[in-house]
Amino acid sequence: MQIEQTLSIIKPNVIIKNSIGSIISRLEKAGLFIVASKMIKLNWEKAVSFYIEHKNKSFFEDLIHFISSSPIIVQVLEGYNAVQRNREIMGNTNPKLALSGTLRSDYSDSIVENSIHGSDSIISAKKEINFFFKTKEIFSRI
Repeated sequence: MQIEQTLSIIKPNVIIKNSIGSIISRLEKAGLFIVASKMIKLNWEKAVSFYIEHKNKSFFEDLIHFISSSPIIVQVLEGYNAVQRNREIMGNTNPKLALSGTLRSDYSDSIVENSIHGSDSIISAKKEINFFFKTKEIFSRI
């Protein structure tokens, strides 16, 4: 097993429902350590820049509107196989297909408002972490 870091974003619908602690608790119980965290509000341009890979998809504008509509919590999670572990905890992007007990199954309102984002690979994780955090803001705990 390899110690990794991954990015996690708790999305606006979770913030509005005041379910932040429930999400964090489940991530920690699954063996992931929060090594950086902050609440921010993305403007339209920064949201587009972050999700640019989805620019030509039908849901792009709805996603940008949603992610920039309210504050989000960006976190760096650390742990053994953190990228894959976080993906398992989150569940399928489509909450209707997410396994019962996953975060997206329990907290999502739709495929766009799917409660949480997580990096899909180690390469993406490094890029996404650098998008939101400076090295001096991350405090490894393992």
